[in-house]
Amino acid sequence: MTFKARLCGVALAAALSTTALHGALAAEDTIKVGILHSLSGTMAISETTLKDAMLMLIDEQNKKGGLLGKKLEAVVVDPASDWPLFAEKARQLIAQDKVAATFGCWTSVSRKSVLPVFKELNSILFYPVQYEGEESERNVFYTGAAPNQQAIPAVDYLMKEGVERWVLEGTDYVYPRTTNKILEAYLKSKGVAAEDIKVNYTPFGFSDWQTEVSAIKDFSGAGKKTAVVSTVNGDANVPFYKELANQGVSAETTPVMAFSVGEEELAGIDTTPLVGHLAAWNYFESVDTPENEEFIAKWKEFTKNDKRVTNDPMEAHYIGFNMWVKAVEAAGTTDPDKVIDAMVGVAVPNLSGGYSSMGANHHITKPVLIGEIQADGQFEIVDQTPGLVLGDEWSDFLPESAPLIADWRKPMSCGNFNTQTGKCGGSDAKAASN
Repeated sequence: MTFKARLCGVALAAALSTTALHGALAAEDTIKVGILHSLSGTMAISETTLKDAMLMLIDEQNKKGGLLGKKLEAVVVDPASDWPLFAEKARQLIAQDKVAATFGCWTSVSRKSVLPVFKELNSILFYPVQYEGEESERNVFYTGAAPNQQAIPAVDYLMKEGVERWVLEGTDYVYPRTTNKILEAYLKSKGVAAEDIKVNYTPFGFSDWQTEVSAIKDFSGAGKKTAVVSTVNGDANVPFYKELANQGVSAETTPVMAFSVGEEELAGIDTTPLVGHLAAWNYFESVDTPENEEFIAKWKEFTKNDKRVTNDPMEAHYIGFNMWVKAVEAAGTTDPDKVIDAMVGVAVPNLSGGYSSMGANHHITKPVLIGEIQADGQFEIVDQTPGLVLGDEWSDFLPESAPLIADWRKPMSCGNFNTQTGKCGGSDAKAASN
């Protein structure tokens, strides 16, 4: 090789090295944020909007100057409603993409599939959807509702309305099964007889509802006011509500109280026959506050679509994202250990008015709202708690859970401290939720 060729080779290597260095520096100039939501499959009907909401929140923060002097960079993946794929994509976000935190999951089975990954790699997950409780993990912040922030208040409302018979209708996975286990125990503690409780489960994506709705009609014909408490999830809700309408199951005869149906799910169906049916959430688009009005306006501007609705899990991401920003600023770093410690006690505005704060159990304070479906696909708020409710990670109505508390502050740093034995690890979170 000639001297000139060797010189060219050295120059080329130096140029490539400089390019790689610039690339590394550019990467260091941004803080990456993971977005782990299904954009295809049965849960895309609910989760795609949450991806868009996170992109809006990241864009808004960048317009404010970013975080710690750096721009935020969204890293979007599609776990495709495939629960094992959630774990694979979570590992990719943390180990390969080096995200500082991840916002994602919807179903509890997707959350449970990623928990070992976040624990092993010591990263942070913000989980924005109502769930069954019976869990508190150091690496997870639960910004959706625990059962005492949705299911229990919803049943209390129906009882006040004279309901005596109960159909617990759910999709067959951990969230409906554990929530219904808690609700059965709660109803029986209120004097409801076992024969006045009917429990039924169907698979994800279930569409042939004729037999199930007929069974609901038969059960409600016993002379007692009956309600359906629905933990049906994803796109199965569309044919479920259509079949209710087809068989004349109205809000007057048998009201449905849904925990997984919001504005986004109703946008895909004719809601006229569903007027009067109910949902329990911590936020509705119809909330009348200046904060919500501003949020809706920004959402429609960001999406360039006046027909795009807002919903409860979007508000949960709004709260969780703003809490993360505040904790990172307080810690002065995105280091997970320091951010996790800084998160407890952080308070930010919610969209219903007032401030939501992060508890030592990694759950937040939220109002509980009961909404009635309107013909335009919105909800009229018919009842709400007088103040904010802190999420209860371990149910008081399950014997194995009642003695347990979570407190991730030092020196306890425990997600399942048994107040009877005085020991951490008094019950296994996974066992309690099955």
